[in-house]
Amino acid sequence: MNPRIYFDHSATTPLDPRVLTAMGPFLGGAFGNPSSLHQEGRAARAAIETARAQVASLIGAEPEEIIFTASGTEADNLALMGAVRASGRPGHVVTTSIEHAAILETCRFLAGSGTKITHLPVDADGLVSPQSLLRALQSQVTVVSIMAANNVVGTLQPIEELAHLTKLHDVLFHTDAVQAAGKISLDVNRLHVDLLSLSAHKLHGPKGIGALYVRKGTRLSPIVFGGGQERGLRSATENVAGIVGFGAAAAIAREELADEAIRLTEFRERIAKELSRSLPQSYLFGHPVHRLPGHISFGLRGQEREVGKLLAALDAAGVAVSAGSACSANHSGEPSGVLLAMGYDDERARGLLRLSLGRFNTEQEVDRFLEILPCAVAAFSPTNRYEPSHSLEALANFV
Repeated sequence: MNPRIYFDHSATTPLDPRVLTAMGPFLGGAFGNPSSLHQEGRAARAAIETARAQVASLIGAEPEEIIFTASGTEADNLALMGAVRASGRPGHVVTTSIEHAAILETCRFLAGSGTKITHLPVDADGLVSPQSLLRALQSQVTVVSIMAANNVVGTLQPIEELAHLTKLHDVLFHTDAVQAAGKISLDVNRLHVDLLSLSAHKLHGPKGIGALYVRKGTRLSPIVFGGGQERGLRSATENVAGIVGFGAAAAIAREELADEAIRLTEFRERIAKELSRSLPQSYLFGHPVHRLPGHISFGLRGQEREVGKLLAALDAAGVAVSAGSACSANHSGEPSGVLLAMGYDDERARGLLRLSLGRFNTEQEVDRFLEILPCAVAAFSPTNRYEPSHSLEALANFV
């Protein structure tokens, strides 16, 4: 039986064995509470501070500017709710129409408490216009939140240009960099951002640990209360093993990012080229150039309603891909809100397939996927020149 092919790294990534090795001692014998003053506690505290420095180094920050959270979602919540609460007013949040649910649902909650929310439009590639942000900044704004890379279509936003505009108006800028960190180079000082969210499990680290970069001098109020850990911004006994794993994953990503990006971009372009050759009915979503290295989102003209069957067929043939954000799985069958915001009609907004490649994918896996995909598509094509049973039989040979 052939090993499975995992092409869903935007949902989560496999734990790097080197990360697991770093975490090992803190999953067993090194169990001290990092707030304790004895030797066991001091060892845990030292491990956390090492990891804090590693995560900071990944994005060009200072260690004291990193606040560990339980997830990227919590980091997003802390950024927006913390900024609004610290302002002492209902406030005004400017974001986009294609953000992750962690941002959109936080905005929905804040709106219920009187916060004004402005959703900036995007173009057909998923890009925000600096001019639209500039217009929004003409009224009093508390914080702007624009994601670095879209989780559905992979488009990279011009964060440096957008954040620079907020500096001219003395407005805080937050970016959800959960999808971007470890995949593209990020430097918080070059980007001019005040707040930046991260998640370990998107860069081959463990689940259940995230971080928020908070620039020195940025006023933020906590949303979790208790013993005052993490500079008083995130109370709770720290997840030491998770934090150590996050640090190790960040250090590995920083060291290998450039080479990995080149390799994954080559895979991406090869798949895109083969799609246009073997499946002429295919079309790509997102910006053709300004996108994550290993990310391809595409649809199949005339087969949009077959996407669920196609996913199942690929899964049965040993390939894991997705139909968009893992967080939208509870709304499968509904048109993608991201694609609707980009101007696609309901039909095409239901037909997205997302491939997201990662560190451990190989050229051989790409070869095998490019053999499997046409068989899977042919099995459900309304203009199939082959008998569906034959296509399904061909798929079975790949398992």
